[in-house]
Amino acid sequence: MFQDRKLHLKKPAEIALMREAGLVVGRTLEALRAAVAPGVTTADLDALAEERIRASGAVPSFKGYLGYPASICTSVNDEVVHGIPGGRTLREGDLISIDCGAIVEGWHGDAAITVHVGEVDPVLAELARVCEEAMWRGLAAVRLGGRLSDVSAAVESYVRSQGDYGIVEDYVGHGIGTEMHQPPNVPNLGKPGKGPKLQPGLAIAVEPMITLGSQQTDVLDDEWTVVTRDGGASAHVEHTVALTANGPWVLTALDGGAAKFAELGVAMGGPATVS
Repeated sequence: MFQDRKLHLKKPAEIALMREAGLVVGRTLEALRAAVAPGVTTADLDALAEERIRASGAVPSFKGYLGYPASICTSVNDEVVHGIPGGRTLREGDLISIDCGAIVEGWHGDAAITVHVGEVDPVLAELARVCEEAMWRGLAAVRLGGRLSDVSAAVESYVRSQGDYGIVEDYVGHGIGTEMHQPPNVPNLGKPGKGPKLQPGLAIAVEPMITLGSQQTDVLDDEWTVVTRDGGASAHVEHTVALTANGPWVLTALDGGAAKFAELGVAMGGPATVS
């Protein structure tokens, strides 16, 4: 599962460019979060995302990637990831995951949020909360001297502690840099202490996907949209994080992860500490 392939470690100037891309993504996702409402179409969200990304001087990572036709992914209810924006109208009670990427001077940022459409069933709200908290536990495990599977174990441990959720295995986090997907893969479950050592300059996307039922998935005829096989609801969240000499720096979080890491008792890295 954790192939010890050469990691793509980044220099300080490269991490700085990734932070610029990450801020474009973070700000775009906040605009999208505010725009989500009953009656809005997923195409409306895609148009807003592309406008915000390009107005920031960046380029959408997703558009044209392996033929993908849009600037964001919009996955609603039983759609896990890679949902294509279109004419679907959001309804009160839906749960939508929005995945967004941007490129600045050849460097990528990648993040995702899960958003309530109006008032949602408390069970769905809890699903989204557990997914986001699990992601932060994974981000907090990006520590010097650790191993890659520590991140996976932290995600899984939190999810398992909260109930009988499915953890999707077929789609995982990943390294990121001048390509949106680089080694290493970052699964959302596993035992700690395995895989490559975590080193300064490492940049990865941590992205749990959890479900209310089975973790088994299928791909629709559009060859992109991944859905739960049993029709259960799903949540998906993601942040891009870089490891610095003083700890993790969440490049796609507007505050770098400061508030959440303080809550978790984790020292946050930053631009002056990337070695």
